[in-house]
Amino acid sequence: MRPPKILAVASAIDLDFRYGCTPAWWQLWKGMYEAGVDLVVTPYRGRPVEAPWWRVARNPTFREGESYEAVRGALARLKGDRYLRRVEVNPEESGLDKLTRETISRWVTPRWKRHLENLVEAERPDAVIVFTVPMAHFRGIPTALRERFGVPVAFYDGDVPMSLPEYGGMDTGFNPYHGADPSEYDCVLSNSEGGLERLLELGARRAEALFWAADPEFFAPQSVEKEVDVFFYGYGDKFRREWMETMVGEPSRRAADLDFALGGLDFQGDTGRSRLLGDIPFNVFARAISAARVNVNLTRRPHATVPASSTARPFELASSGAAIVSNPHAGIDRWFEPGRELLVVETAEEALAAYRDLVADPGQAEEMGRLARERVLDEHTYAHRARRLLELLELGVPAPV
Repeated sequence: MRPPKILAVASAIDLDFRYGCTPAWWQLWKGMYEAGVDLVVTPYRGRPVEAPWWRVARNPTFREGESYEAVRGALARLKGDRYLRRVEVNPEESGLDKLTRETISRWVTPRWKRHLENLVEAERPDAVIVFTVPMAHFRGIPTALRERFGVPVAFYDGDVPMSLPEYGGMDTGFNPYHGADPSEYDCVLSNSEGGLERLLELGARRAEALFWAADPEFFAPQSVEKEVDVFFYGYGDKFRREWMETMVGEPSRRAADLDFALGGLDFQGDTGRSRLLGDIPFNVFARAISAARVNVNLTRRPHATVPASSTARPFELASSGAAIVSNPHAGIDRWFEPGRELLVVETAEEALAAYRDLVADPGQAEEMGRLARERVLDEHTYAHRARRLLELLELGVPAPV
């Protein structure tokens, strides 16, 4: 029995873009390799980056993608901002959005169609998976691949419900579902169990949940000195500014004796007296987690309110053995036991009390982190997710000798 071969089309492989999903893709692809998959990855944005766990194919529209991002960046700077921002509720397509989508359909989509047809013909994969590329940009391609080669094509949306039309996704990218046709795909995979019904409403023929996780070899407790009392890392604060104020801004003002630090960029709301550390390279992220006595999980509002909408951060923190304090997240008990493996707070007073207790009792913090890591090892590694993915695609792997 030959190993299953999968052709993956990724939003990006290059970690320099700081896309939130890219580090998770790396871990999932590594888990797929360890499950016996022969994986070929071609990036939609940026250059192909090789790794021991996959082979790569070129990006046929590299120049177009970088040129478009340069234009967006210039327009944002003219407005005095880092990004071209969208409102958080029911963002409408702007004239620029519509022009961009029309241009992509005429120029970019045909080139990707030829590229993927050539790749499928050369590689003969058992399945094609599109990893969070804006769905409208590939309109017509899944149907063409299926009709010509008989290969199943799946779409993995790792950012439901934020990616849905009613939220419009992050300001760093496109509104993914404008002009899209989810029915073209044999299956739409989602990080959100609660978002499956909405994906079916949008036209998906089949929708299945595949949650985020962590690679326990990378996200492992580090033997480092504690340098921060309360630490949060995230890609901006869109959809979570209220909780940023509740769990960081207000507690940091009330507790001058505690050291609060924030990693990441684009914090527009109330950060109180926290120290801003800037971007933290992925290769030292696990160390930064271990250097904090308490790690804060601030789930964005769409994910926090739609049940069982997984994000990467709780799994990464837990796998690193962190003492986690989280805002309320509908369905978080689907993965961790509140009160035992992490703490959930609802007010600034509760947050500050949790921080003080854990800082004052390192043994309690260490035990909570140990239990959280055990839960990851038992249920939430990317080896678990890779096996689940192969089951959903009905692809087997060779039995070990």
